[in-house]
Amino acid sequence: MELNRFFASGWLTRLRTLFDRIMLGYLGPAALRRSVERVFEITLRLMPLDSGLLTNHKARNKHLNRQLAWSLAFVAGGVNAGGFLAVQSYTSHVTGAVAKISDELVLGNAALALEGVGVVCSFGMGAFFSTLLMSYGRRHRFKSHYALSLMIEASLMMVFGLIGSSLNAVHGLFVPFTVMLLSFMMGMHNSMVTNISNAEVRTSHMTGIVTDLGIELSRLFYFNRSRNQKMLPIRANRDKLKLHGLILGAFFGGGFIGALSFKHVGFKSALFFSAFLVFLAVRPIFHDLRVRWRLMQLSRS
Repeated sequence: MELNRFFASGWLTRLRTLFDRIMLGYLGPAALRRSVERVFEITLRLMPLDSGLLTNHKARNKHLNRQLAWSLAFVAGGVNAGGFLAVQSYTSHVTGAVAKISDELVLGNAALALEGVGVVCSFGMGAFFSTLLMSYGRRHRFKSHYALSLMIEASLMMVFGLIGSSLNAVHGLFVPFTVMLLSFMMGMHNSMVTNISNAEVRTSHMTGIVTDLGIELSRLFYFNRSRNQKMLPIRANRDKLKLHGLILGAFFGGGFIGALSFKHVGFKSALFFSAFLVFLAVRPIFHDLRVRWRLMQLSRS
């Protein structure tokens, strides 16, 4: 009753008005404008629009890694959460699959243990295939050797979105095929981002991300108090903290959108994530096609 009287009396509106007046009084329109511009600038830096996002391997910087990290973590979260609603199995990592193999072998469920083996092997084959593509592209001086792997992953995701509902009607085939397909895609996904970022970014599983967040937060809040001047103070790696926080938030956001869209749209929700990957990969691929076309025309002339 007290809470109802509080809201009914209009105090909430008055407090909000008072807060706005205080903020304007202390900050002023110019400061507010600068704050908005700063937020816009940070948001723009995070947008995956940089031309070197999927081509610059040796000279990676923190801005490129952040753009790549949140983009691919967003997709991994969406595929993982949407895939779980489709087949009741998480496919972006193999930790649970390895544990499942052990459990089912002990319980005597050979078929379920074999399904876990299929997940592990599919994830490994995805990483193998993706690295093979990248190695081939690097040896033949393709600028799009990372983008090509991402484009193939997008194509497989598109296939899943278009024929998933049809496969769902085939009893006994849908679950194992879908689990292995999603695991294969996530293997490609993790291999590509690991290679391009020199193993600084992982986007398909959050165990290491949360561990590193805990470590850096502990260092951030550690109170350095020592009379020994020779002892170096404990400092957090703030760039690492921002990167991993961004990855975790993007994975959660992708998972939420993936689960929500699968619930209301079904398998076709995968087309959204597929289109997002195509958007990331299309520029380097078109660049290589244009260069190869020009070389072909020069060789004929």
